[in-house]
Amino acid sequence: MNETIKIIGAGLAGVEAAWQCAEAGAKVELYEMKPKKFSPAHKISTMAELVCSNSLKAMRLESAAGLLKEEMRRFGSICMQCAEKCQVPAGGALAVDRDEFSRLVTEKITNHPNITVICEEVTEIPDGNVIIAAGPLASDNLSEKISDICGNGLHFFDAAAPIVSFESIDMENAFCASRYERGGEDDYINCPMTQEEYETFYNALITAESAPLHSFDKRKDVYEGCMPIEVMASRGKDTIRFGPLKPVGLRDPRTGHRPWAVLQLRKENRSATMYNLVGFQTNLKFGEQKRVFSMIPALKNAEYLRYGVMHRNTFIDSPRLLNGDFSFRKRNNLFFAGQITGVEGYMESAASGIMAGYNMIKMLKGEETLVLPEETMIGALSRYISDPSVENFQPMGANFGVLPPIEPKIRDKKERYAALSKRALEALENSINKAQTVRKV
Repeated sequence: MNETIKIIGAGLAGVEAAWQCAEAGAKVELYEMKPKKFSPAHKISTMAELVCSNSLKAMRLESAAGLLKEEMRRFGSICMQCAEKCQVPAGGALAVDRDEFSRLVTEKITNHPNITVICEEVTEIPDGNVIIAAGPLASDNLSEKISDICGNGLHFFDAAAPIVSFESIDMENAFCASRYERGGEDDYINCPMTQEEYETFYNALITAESAPLHSFDKRKDVYEGCMPIEVMASRGKDTIRFGPLKPVGLRDPRTGHRPWAVLQLRKENRSATMYNLVGFQTNLKFGEQKRVFSMIPALKNAEYLRYGVMHRNTFIDSPRLLNGDFSFRKRNNLFFAGQITGVEGYMESAASGIMAGYNMIKMLKGEETLVLPEETMIGALSRYISDPSVENFQPMGANFGVLPPIEPKIRDKKERYAALSKRALEALENSINKAQTVRKV
């Protein structure tokens, strides 16, 4: 293959994209601004630096994180190869020696005959075949150029409310209705509270512990643009009852009266397996979110598929800009990968890099690109970030809520997750066999 592929960023997504392209025989130029320039979060000069944690989450197949990693392994993931070589004891999780992991990845990348590493900051989006894997802390210069091609579709902060699984919502303490009966009757699930329930919840909310912010996260416009529910609550006892929890226009069919306060849940995907807590952007610690929000009767047994977060996170409005193969809709030889696409997490970013690199090769060969089935974890995430019906787009990590439900329904959670994983891997193998270009393990 004579054409050169330029990849911007040597984080987990960038190295995976480079590895896929190089292993397929393409010449790769991998651009990384370290060690000449560092983002506020990065400290070491090597590639695939793990900044916040050395844990790559659960390994067991009956977990969403474990399923994702197994799917990656079947694509020859460089990150999985290196992680398994420098694993440290962590129970059922895949934890690594961070420095050794980064060193091993860097060694494999720099020694590959088809990869040329160029240590310089990219300030313009190059012509030709390009994969942008610049990460959530892309430099200001590059972010400006990305913003130019994305229009208003580039976000600099991740202010997201929690998401819960539909099946974990206690519908005996909830009802479906739209405010003032405008819209469909099942547009929202409403979680009512009595005055006593609200006051208990409110007191817990204003005294709950917030997560610490890194220096690069501390920007006033995070809070002005989308105020955390706990900050809003601190302004007065009734502030959120006249804001996100306002009960006007709603009547609880159990009582025939308007509730004292109501949390509304909105569908997060078309299959209605995930619901967003409307207006509940938060910076509370994850354990505190579960403790406090579970005081709302309908959420007493809620399963949190994603906790609320608030931090610096450059990402594009992928549902309007990207195809399911991670290509840019306005330019077919430009792909995006990593957290900038709206996938959340180390391995999720790496997985998107695998698919961007894989599909770049397919595109250059004139072959149909691959979007994995929605029954797979990678396929479900790629479809989520490219689904135009997704409103108020926010990053998403691997969770079983993004997969279509399994029928017939399995009540036992462990058995259900095992069945979802089995179905996913079968669907993955079918896709791999059909494509006939992915090396089997």
